[in-house]
Amino acid sequence: MASWIFKQEPTCYSFSDLQRDGRTVWDGVGNALARKNLRQIKRGDLIFFYHTGKEKAIVGVMRAAADARDAPTADDPKAVVVEVEPVKPLARPVTLAEIKSEPALVDWDFVRLPRLSVTSTTEAQWKRVEELSAAKG
Repeated sequence: MASWIFKQEPTCYSFSDLQRDGRTVWDGVGNALARKNLRQIKRGDLIFFYHTGKEKAIVGVMRAAADARDAPTADDPKAVVVEVEPVKPLARPVTLAEIKSEPALVDWDFVRLPRLSVTSTTEAQWKRVEELSAAKG
C-alpha cells in the first residue's frame, strides 16, 4: 500500500466537505506529473488532505475507495480521477511552516515541488507528520 498527499483549496472543497459527503471523485488534476502520480493510486492507499490558500496545512487523512481511472472528457481526453473517502481529521493540523522546518521532511516532493497537487509520501514522512499532529503546537 502506498501513501500520498493531495492538495486542495478549502474554499473549493475542504476536508469537512469530504466528511459531510462521505466520498467524492478527485478530479481536475491537470499537471502531467501530478496525473502520473494520480494514475498510480490503488484502492486502500492512504492520502493526506492538504488545505492550500490561507490555511496551508495538512488537516486530515483519506483513503482511495477505488483504483485511479481514466475519465476522458471532450475538454480533457487525458483526465484521470480517483474516488476517495474520509478516514479521520488529524489531531491537530500540521502547517507548511512546521513541515518546512523539519529536517526529516525537507527532501519531500511536497516541499520541493510546491505547485504539484499530488505527490507520494514515504512511510517515514507519513509517520513524522502524524507525530507532529499529535504534538502540541
